Amino acid sequence: MKFLQKLGKALMLPVAVLPICGILMGIGYALCPSTMQGGEVTGIVQQIGYYLVKAGGALIDNMAILFAIGIGVGMSDENDGTGGLAALASWLMMTNLLATANVTVIMPSIAENADATLAFDKIANPFIGILAGVIGAMCYNKFKSTKLPDWLSFFSGKRCVAIIAGVVSIIVSVILLFVWPLLFGALVALGEGIASLGAVGAGLYAFFNRLLIPFGLHHALNNVFWFDTIGLGDLTHFWAGETSADVTWSLGMYMSGFFPCMMFGIPGAALAMVHTAKSNKKKVAIGLLSSAAIAAFVCGVTEPFEFGFMFLAPALYLIYALLYAIFTVVTVLIGFRAGFSFSAGLTDLVFSASLPAAANTWMIIPLGIAAFIIFYAVFRFAIVKFDLKTPGREDDDDTDAEKSVVLANDNFTEVASVILEGVGGKENVTSIDNCITRLRLEIKDYTKVDEKKIKSAGVAGVIRPGKNSVQVIVGTKVQFVADEFKKLCK
Repeated sequence: MKFLQKLGKALMLPVAVLPICGILMGIGYALCPSTMQGGEVTGIVQQIGYYLVKAGGALIDNMAILFAIGIGVGMSDENDGTGGLAALASWLMMTNLLATANVTVIMPSIAENADATLAFDKIANPFIGILAGVIGAMCYNKFKSTKLPDWLSFFSGKRCVAIIAGVVSIIVSVILLFVWPLLFGALVALGEGIASLGAVGAGLYAFFNRLLIPFGLHHALNNVFWFDTIGLGDLTHFWAGETSADVTWSLGMYMSGFFPCMMFGIPGAALAMVHTAKSNKKKVAIGLLSSAAIAAFVCGVTEPFEFGFMFLAPALYLIYALLYAIFTVVTVLIGFRAGFSFSAGLTDLVFSASLPAAANTWMIIPLGIAAFIIFYAVFRFAIVKFDLKTPGREDDDDTDAEKSVVLANDNFTEVASVILEGVGGKENVTSIDNCITRLRLEIKDYTKVDEKKIKSAGVAGVIRPGKNSVQVIVGTKVQFVADEFKKLCK
């Protein structure tokens, strides 16, 4: 759980980039429908729209790379950029080694297996990005101080991190070469199994679709239901202008349930997160969540919202996926039908409403109101009841009182030196970090900590949240103390 929370915090760095993607693409699609629906782009307004769509797409299409670099930096000790470089090296190596063109040379039998080929076609996904980020950060934390023989001394320390990450990535790629197609194939089989269950099957599909997003494996299910993998193709038949009379299922049933959830459910859940955020973090939460809600409503870009909490509060993400399942079953049963070519946002709803398979699109209003209220109520209850760490509720533990603390000694080197002596010297320190007001240290031996000595540095207090953790309340000048502390520990 601690690893997931650390991963969730690291993801905040790349997630903060994503809201602008949805906003740019939403405005762009509104100005230039041809970008989504096809056709000629004419006139200055459409050209501007096209430009905005491509600007947003440049980031959202490469989200996995953002995750790799962001996690590589965010999970590295001292947030060192070397971890990000190692993560990028890992990403490039794994996605290249596992590209379809390469794996079919190594294992020619894959070329004869449509499911396996499809699996490797989708290898450049967020899961691989997250995996690369973790590899980069872990290699940095483990090998940043490695000393090599004199004849290899140039590669000592941080210079060897990316090299080691590359070696680890080769090993991981060999494992994925066998594991990835099995996982992908199992999910395709799952999709085939639930396709015959009607409304319940559509709900199960929506549930697994959301649940698999962190791993990039939702593509396997999407190909079963949206495209012609097993003879369904809900998306392709819908946009081809056909109706339910032309197929063997209720056309649009595997897309319609996403609209109330993305357009209204996510804003409701985002509002619940804002209302439950800590008072000193509400502005930060509003900035992240409001832009994420707009992105989801306008064009169905949900990643800024989902990756903002899925690793901080995985139980809440499970509830989120269940709500998708429920609303999908409801939309199928009441006859609301809409489709998307990009995602289930307002833009696609408007464009799909005129297609023959669209039905009762006015129901998005009562469905949307219900989704907003239910998502809000469920999220708020779960967050408060179980003290879940959603954006704005992270364990930074900074209080307004701590922000007003004035350090008794402005000689930051001296303060850091006394604190270091109080925690047992640099040999006893394993990790150094800081938040807004606190110096956060991880130590080896808690018996060597002398709180009285630490307080003699003129700090406001010492907190021991765990056996191997020490937090020193410094105040808003903590960054200067932390910088000097790190120098002393080198």
